[in-house]
Amino acid sequence: MITQNNANLNRNHKKIFIWLALLIIFLLAVFFTGGYYYGKISEGKITYNFDSDLYQETELPDVFKNTLTRQIWNIIQTDFVDKDEIDEQKLFYGALSGMVKALDDPYSSFLDPYKSEDLELSMSGEFEGIGAEITQKDGIVTIVSPIGESPAKLAGLKPGDKIFAVDDVDIIGMNLDEAVRLIRGEKGTTVKLLVGSEGEVARDVEIVRAKIEMKSVEWEYIEGDLVHVHFKSFNHDTVKLFNQMISEIQSKSIKGLIIDVRSNPGGLLTTANDITSLWVDNKPIVIEKYSEDRQNVNMAEKGARLLDYPTVVLINQGSASGSEIFAGALQDYEIAPVIGMQSFGKGSVQIVKKLPDGSAIKVTIGKWYTPNGRIIEEEGITPDVEIDYTQEDLDAGIDPQLQKAISMLK
Repeated sequence: MITQNNANLNRNHKKIFIWLALLIIFLLAVFFTGGYYYGKISEGKITYNFDSDLYQETELPDVFKNTLTRQIWNIIQTDFVDKDEIDEQKLFYGALSGMVKALDDPYSSFLDPYKSEDLELSMSGEFEGIGAEITQKDGIVTIVSPIGESPAKLAGLKPGDKIFAVDDVDIIGMNLDEAVRLIRGEKGTTVKLLVGSEGEVARDVEIVRAKIEMKSVEWEYIEGDLVHVHFKSFNHDTVKLFNQMISEIQSKSIKGLIIDVRSNPGGLLTTANDITSLWVDNKPIVIEKYSEDRQNVNMAEKGARLLDYPTVVLINQGSASGSEIFAGALQDYEIAPVIGMQSFGKGSVQIVKKLPDGSAIKVTIGKWYTPNGRIIEEEGITPDVEIDYTQEDLDAGIDPQLQKAISMLK
């Protein structure tokens, strides 16, 4: 065993004590001030509902009140072979990251300033990468949905595909934000993913990253008097674009609306609420439960301008989060039948709190329930009419889910 004599230890103690004192002061600042509240996050997007009672200061538990941190630092400084190359800030952020990771929640994580900046960039609706919304299930990174005509979609990635490695780096069990950081990168660069699809042998997929721009709403007139509206996500531009469509149809003889949230990974909770309010009049849209005796009910606004339009909703395995809130509310109130396949089941609520040094913590605070009390997390939304849309259908140019929606409205 390699040891350090007492004289060397004494020389190091003063420096170690000063460093640890600064470390403890900073930790207390992080725990007790917490920065300002940055919003709720749903698959990389934020909203700004705030309940101050949820964020009261608490005392550190006794388990944190010991000398282990000092002892570990002392051992590293005296025994670690490359102690002169230690990045103290990296160690500090690593300790905070490990504490949050120990929650064993795939959606909770500590973000150093660099990762925090990445997250804010992704919220803007414009970023560089492969263009896919991902989550983590059973420790494995899983595709929720490719975004539009993104490199991920062009490479053949589908909802439910699992990513086992990125550029030959094993990411099984890796924190979701770390995995996202490996997958994302500058446009024009290539990333290699080891991807496994249901019933298939895992394969290597090379994807050239690109600049991803998301226009969240598109619509088209079909069958003469029906409107097919595709919500790709619920972003900052969604309400504005959808209001443009509403202005258009008011001057036309429209007989029905097909609201397509297939492969819609979610987005801003406030936007999902605003869109749902166009059909639901002054009633609960979604219930956020923080504990058995604490919850918040998100209410629809008055008006419901589209309630008189016969409506059908399309969902699939890639419909998640905000799109499940929308489909679940219209289904519960029997406003619109839901057609397609069981949705993804992303129904947990996260907050992001920015910290004074530019880092941030993302943490799960609750779960979503439909107005009738159905849990969304892991369960998803079950369609009223189950119809699959297979690869064979796609290759043949057939959309049986859309065709069923048309026949129901006609």
